[in-house]
Amino acid sequence: MNSINSTKNYTAQVPFFEKEGAFDFIIIGGGSAAFSAAIKAESMGLKTLMVNAGLDFGGTCVNVGCVPSKTLIRAAEAAYQARHSNFAGIVPKGVEVDFKRVIRDKKALVAKLQQQKYMDVVSDFKNLTMLKGWASFKDHQTIEVFADDTEKRALLGRYRGTNILIATGASTNIPNIEGLKEVGYLTHVTLFDVEEKPQSLTIMGAGYIGLEIAMAYRRLGVRVRMMEFSDRPLRTQTKDITSVLVAQMEGEGIELLPNFRAVKFEKSGLDIIIHGQCPDGSITQIVEKGHIVVATGTKPNTSQLGLEKIGLQCTEKGHIIVNAKMQTNISNIYAAGDVANTPSFVYTAAAEGNMAVQAAFSCLSVDGVGLDYASLPWVVFTDPQIAGVGLDEREAESAGIPFEVSKLDLTHVPRALAAQDTRGFIKLIRNPETDALIGARIIAPEGGELIQQLSMAIKYGISVKELAESFYPYLTLGEGIKLAAITFGKDVSKLSCCAS
Repeated sequence: MNSINSTKNYTAQVPFFEKEGAFDFIIIGGGSAAFSAAIKAESMGLKTLMVNAGLDFGGTCVNVGCVPSKTLIRAAEAAYQARHSNFAGIVPKGVEVDFKRVIRDKKALVAKLQQQKYMDVVSDFKNLTMLKGWASFKDHQTIEVFADDTEKRALLGRYRGTNILIATGASTNIPNIEGLKEVGYLTHVTLFDVEEKPQSLTIMGAGYIGLEIAMAYRRLGVRVRMMEFSDRPLRTQTKDITSVLVAQMEGEGIELLPNFRAVKFEKSGLDIIIHGQCPDGSITQIVEKGHIVVATGTKPNTSQLGLEKIGLQCTEKGHIIVNAKMQTNISNIYAAGDVANTPSFVYTAAAEGNMAVQAAFSCLSVDGVGLDYASLPWVVFTDPQIAGVGLDEREAESAGIPFEVSKLDLTHVPRALAAQDTRGFIKLIRNPETDALIGARIIAPEGGELIQQLSMAIKYGISVKELAESFYPYLTLGEGIKLAAITFGKDVSKLSCCAS
């Protein structure tokens, strides 16, 4: 996390509740960080204004991110399992996919959760005002709000806040490639609402968003191609992880084009012609009869905030720089969620929103502890799932931390053998001088369900020895944690079941 070079200290000039248009707390944004902050502010009796534009209240997670994507992933898993069996004695009969119904059911769930988990939660708040519109800073305590209309943008009003939280999230970063805008493209924001099953998809980008889309739509019967400018998908992870993932994806018929860069798009009738640079530098043409999906990373939503007027410090990529208490270089302005230079997860955004309110209104001491991401767990919902916490071996080496790696293939885990699904492994990274767990990486069916235990081990200093000596129910995937810990000192292939 970048540090803040200097802090401008401003004395609040607007007393609480003094006049119309003045608020204790202004929240710019309407997603998870914003709602978490609003809930905390209400509990403290703060007069709060929430200003939101773009995505509906609830933000990315419920509207176009976590909820719809994981719903489609689960639907796709059901279809996949109806076609495939790990057991010779079980012969699947196939499945009929009503694609339009799948999408409509997804929309219904999104609408239900958006109402229940966001709007209903704040419906009886006495001190919260919610306003739809685009906010822009006039000064460090004043925002101007404009109508949520790209053509008129009429000024709705000016509002002053003792403290202000920026929680505007992030959106897809669209690459500047000739013809892309003209041929048309989808992102995760628009793709999940297309009710007619696409004939095919070409996905630009092979990060976690692109990968989850690729596997879900392929299993729902869509032909999928992925273009990635680096040598492999999910390049942030080590090659042993991505090799397992690549084998699975190619086995399901997903076409992967590594070291491939699109340089031009054009229409030819109903087809889209993709001009791409191959690994050897030559140019080739690819025909896409369906849709282009852009999944080339995200950018923070800051362009319309007028941050240049107040001198707010941002990273080179535009993320707002905050400290562990979510405070920016301007003492009464805070940032949380995907717009800040912090990990981009819905659960971190919610924690950051809560933290910002506490810090802004002196619920924390000056030297109080802020958020610590050292034990932050994460999951990529491919199949097999990829999960991690702490450092991997490359990061430990780069940081100069002594490390030792234990890698346990699922072929040594009884649960995986019983399920006849041994795809993947569990990898633990420890400091051999202290026996402290410093990181873990898992690629396994439902591997995400294992990572929280390892997060807690890092957070509370549970040693690898203690992990190895703990009780684990036999024939659970969790037993793999015990076996991986034992593997630091023993060959588990020579142990009997349940032995340690």
